[in-house]
Amino acid sequence: MAETNGKLRYVPTTCPYCGVGCGLNLVVNDGKLVGVEPLKRSPINEGKLCPKGVSCWEFVQSPDRLTKPLIKKNGKFEEASWDEALGLVASKFREISDKFGPKSLGFQVSCRTPNEECYALQKLARVAFKTNNIDNCARICHGPSVAGLSLSFGSGAATNPFEDLANTDLIFMIGANSIEAHPLAGRRILQAKKAGKTLIVCDPRYTPTARLADHYVRYNPSTNIALINSIMYWIIKEDLHDKEFIAKRTKGFEDMRKVVEKYADVESITGVPTERVKEIARMYASAKNAVIIYCLGITEFTTGTDNVRSLGNLAMLTGNIGRPGVGVNPLRGQNNVQGACDMGAYPNVFSGYQKCEDPAARKRMEELWGVTGLASDYGVTLTEQITQCGDPIKAMYIFALNPVVSYPNSNHVMRSLEKLDFLVVQDLFMTETAQYADVVLPGASFAEKDGTFTSAERRVNRIRKAVQTPGDSKEDWQIFVDLAHKLGLNGFDFNSPEDIWDDMRRVTPSMAGIPYSRMEKPESVHWPCPTLEHPGTPILHREKFSAADGLGTFFGLEYRPPAEVADAEYPFTLMTGRLIFHYHTRTQTGRAKMLHHEVPEGYVQINKEDAARLKIQDGEKIKLRSRRGEAESLARVTDEVGPGVLMMAMHFADASANMLTNDALDPLSKMPELKHCAVAVEKITGVQ
Repeated sequence: MAETNGKLRYVPTTCPYCGVGCGLNLVVNDGKLVGVEPLKRSPINEGKLCPKGVSCWEFVQSPDRLTKPLIKKNGKFEEASWDEALGLVASKFREISDKFGPKSLGFQVSCRTPNEECYALQKLARVAFKTNNIDNCARICHGPSVAGLSLSFGSGAATNPFEDLANTDLIFMIGANSIEAHPLAGRRILQAKKAGKTLIVCDPRYTPTARLADHYVRYNPSTNIALINSIMYWIIKEDLHDKEFIAKRTKGFEDMRKVVEKYADVESITGVPTERVKEIARMYASAKNAVIIYCLGITEFTTGTDNVRSLGNLAMLTGNIGRPGVGVNPLRGQNNVQGACDMGAYPNVFSGYQKCEDPAARKRMEELWGVTGLASDYGVTLTEQITQCGDPIKAMYIFALNPVVSYPNSNHVMRSLEKLDFLVVQDLFMTETAQYADVVLPGASFAEKDGTFTSAERRVNRIRKAVQTPGDSKEDWQIFVDLAHKLGLNGFDFNSPEDIWDDMRRVTPSMAGIPYSRMEKPESVHWPCPTLEHPGTPILHREKFSAADGLGTFFGLEYRPPAEVADAEYPFTLMTGRLIFHYHTRTQTGRAKMLHHEVPEGYVQINKEDAARLKIQDGEKIKLRSRRGEAESLARVTDEVGPGVLMMAMHFADASANMLTNDALDPLSKMPELKHCAVAVEKITGVQ
C-alpha cells in the first residue's frame, strides 16, 4: 500500500469483474474512493484496463447501498440489529433442518465473492446442517467446463495462462467474444495476432472479436459438436493427427474415431461448407502449437459438457496439451468463477475437488474440521434448487446472487421463491431477488475487505481493503463467522480472511503451498501448489494428465439438437450475450455513470433481412415472446447475426432475456440452455 501524503493512498487489488484478474490500485482520498489506476507491474493486464475496470470503484459508494439488516414483517422490511437478524436466521434454519432434514435447505454462492467467503459458507452449510445442497453460479456459466475438462483431462480448469499466448502459432476461438467480454484477454490475443499468429474465430455471430480474425467461420447456433466432429474427421482422414501422443498419453481414441466417421459433411447441420471445414482442420492440425479458447457460446447448452469434451478431443487428437502455447482454455465470465468451485462451493466436492462420495476424503475432512457425519450424496444444483423450492427445499440462503434476473425462465424463478418458508439474501443492494427475502443482510464490496480471487488461469490474486463498509453493514466473512457462532459451531474462530484462507489450505492439498505471503507480488502463484517450496503450476498436464491413471480420455460424442428449436409459432432462434460496458445483472455497472451512459438500456440484434420483412426499424421497440414469457426491448438492425437469429444482451432487468430463456438442463452438468431458445418477434411501436 503506497501513500503519497496524509490523505491520498493507493491500495493494490484485483478488478471485481470478469475472470481475467486485472491488477489495479484503488485511489483513496480522505477515506473515500476517488478512482483507480492500472497496476503497471501486473503480468496480466500490463498497466491497461477495460471500461468496466476503469469504473469499478463507482458502485462501492452508491447512495442506495444496504447499510442495516432488514427483516420482513407484515410484508414490509423493517430495520433490525445484527443480533436479531442473525438470531432469526440461525433459529429458522435450525428449526427447518431439524423438522425436514438436510435436503430442506439450499445455499447459493456468488462467483463474484472472495475465495475465503465461498469456503466459509460451504463449510458452514456442511458442518451445521450436514447438507451438500450448496452450489455457485459457475453452474450457469462454466459448470460444463468443470465437468467436461474433468472427464477429459482429470482437472476442470484452464490448462495454460494468458501470457502463454505469446508462445502459440495458432489460436482457435469458438463461442467466445473476448474483445467485449474479456477485453484484456482479448488484448493478449491481439498481441499474438500482431506477432504473426493465426487467429481463427468460429461463432454464430460476427462479433467484434470475429471481425479481427484471420479466418472467421459462421455456423448455425448449437451445432458445435457437429462442427468439431467434422474438423476431427478431416484431421484423421488426412493423417494429420498425433499418433505418438494418442498412443502414449490417451485412451478411447477408437471410440471417438468411429463416431466422427459419420461427420465428413455437416453443412446441412452447421451451415459451413465442407471445403471450409477441411481448411480449418488443416490449419489447426498443421500448427506447431495451437491453443483453443472458448466461452459461454460452448457451455450454455443442454449439450454443454459434450461441447467441452469435444474440444478436449480436438486438442488431444493433435497433441496440443501439456506445453507452452497449447491447451484448452475457458474464459471465465465472473471474477471468481474458478475460485468458487475450487473452494468447494459445489454440491459434490469439498475444497480442491475432493469428492464428497469418497469415504477417505470425507473421513479426512471430518478429522480436520473436527466433525462427524458429513454428507456423501451429490447435493442439489443451483437451478434445481429453484425448482425444488417449497418441496423439499423450505429455506434458502442466497449470497450475492440475483436469480430473478440472471437465471433462466425468470417467471419460474419468481414463482419458486414465493414458495419458500424462509429466504435470506445477503447483498450490497436491494436487488430484484432481495425483494422476495424474509431477511436481507448488508454485505461488503471487494474494496471493503481483504481476500483473494482466482482468475481463469488458476492464478490466485489478492484483494485488499481500501475503505470501510457503510453504516452497519459488515464484511461478508464476518457475517458467516457470527452466524456460525449463533449456531454454536466449533471451527469458526476466524479473526480475518487470512485465518479462513489458512484453514482452507490446511484441508486442501492442491493449495497448501500458497499462503498470503506468496501473493504479495502481482504475479502471485498458479495452483496446484502443494508445498511452500513448490513454484506453482502455470501449465497443466505436462507429463501426464490429472486423471488417476494419468491418461486423457477421448469420447465419441454424437451431435444432438437443442432442447427447443424454431418453428412456425416461434420462428426465431434467440442467443444471449455480454456487452463490454456491463456485467451480469448491472447491479454494479448500472451504478457507474460512464458505463450506464454508454448503454443505458437493453437491445436485441436482428438481421437486416428479417427487420425489413417485419418492417422493423433500427431503434424501434419490439416485443419478444417465448413459451415461458415475454420481454420488450429495442431493435438493433445489423449484419452481426444471420437471418432467423437474434442476440439479446443479458444484463437488463427491464428488458430481461431470462424472461424468455429455456431452463432445460444438460444431463451431466445441469447447465440450463441459456444460449438457445425459440421466440417470436412483434413490432409494437414507431421509431424511438
